[in-house]
Amino acid sequence: MTVDIDVRTRVFTWFTDRAGVIAISRMSAEDLARARSRRLSHNVVTSRVFGPMPSDVSLTDLRVDLTGMTGATGDDAAPTTLRVYRPHGPLPGGRRREDGLPIVLNYHGGGGSLGNLDQSDWLCAWVAARVGALVVSVDYRLAPEHPYPAGRDDGYAALVWAVRHAEALGGRADRVAVMGDSAGGNLAAVVAMMAREAGPAVDAQILIYPVVDLTLDAPSTAAYERGPLLTKADMDVFRANYLGADGDATDPLCSPLLAPDHTGLPRALVLTAQVDPLHDDGVAYAQRLRAAGVPVRHSDHARAIHGFITFPGVCRAATVALGEICDELAVTFGLTSGLAQEDMKSPPLTE
Repeated sequence: MTVDIDVRTRVFTWFTDRAGVIAISRMSAEDLARARSRRLSHNVVTSRVFGPMPSDVSLTDLRVDLTGMTGATGDDAAPTTLRVYRPHGPLPGGRRREDGLPIVLNYHGGGGSLGNLDQSDWLCAWVAARVGALVVSVDYRLAPEHPYPAGRDDGYAALVWAVRHAEALGGRADRVAVMGDSAGGNLAAVVAMMAREAGPAVDAQILIYPVVDLTLDAPSTAAYERGPLLTKADMDVFRANYLGADGDATDPLCSPLLAPDHTGLPRALVLTAQVDPLHDDGVAYAQRLRAAGVPVRHSDHARAIHGFITFPGVCRAATVALGEICDELAVTFGLTSGLAQEDMKSPPLTE
């Protein structure tokens, strides 16, 4: 079918397809290892694609032990890296730093098999700067080496750890949100469901083109089976890796759209891209939450492709989405009354 995207995005997706940098269906084991090991440095060149970083936010990687956070033992005792984004300078709305910062847990995308903390730097750093929040990004375990429920358990354990250590981090345990894109959106949605049952309290879920149904039978999945960027062949490999030999695609903690009950979940911002195999599932999840009485804001980005939040220098929808995310978090955390309009502006991008 004809794909209605702008020229800049079309050229970018053509290049990534030719290079095969994220096409897991065409990767050998060695290719997968190389893709995971790629690090993103922040400089003038990379900023043109992945966005510039704010100067008033610091990044700190913490190695933490999540043992006992979910009652798990054994392999779950392995240390995990959390990247903490901390805003410096005056806080939006004139808030006092000693009162503590809201906490946002972030989960990166990558199909549960690819991705790393670096790819979320732009999003997390600007959320920290614009909202005045402590953003904690989770380096959860990846499949196929660590199939379900490893990533899910890491995501939930990291939430529990962050809330338990909120005071030491300079955060507030009573102001917490989860956020994620693609497979990370799946983890954010699932962690919100787990927290509903066992705590801690989560105030909001920010779901960016989330994976919410691993049966992969939505009309948009067929319509965009050849991409751009994400193909059905890639999705099949991601699913097989994530579920492993014993996984069930209809398990609500794999496919939150299929959960029998969505009542009592935290308010949600659901962002979807119209040119995306995952589009229809994201729309359906927003509708399902709303039907269950959950406050929902759904924003559907025309001509945007899957992954657009990761490429703000290419996909202009990214800066619009960032503004929506910051606005939703400000409302969630009760910050809008003192938040000046200029505090919520999108960051500059290199043209």
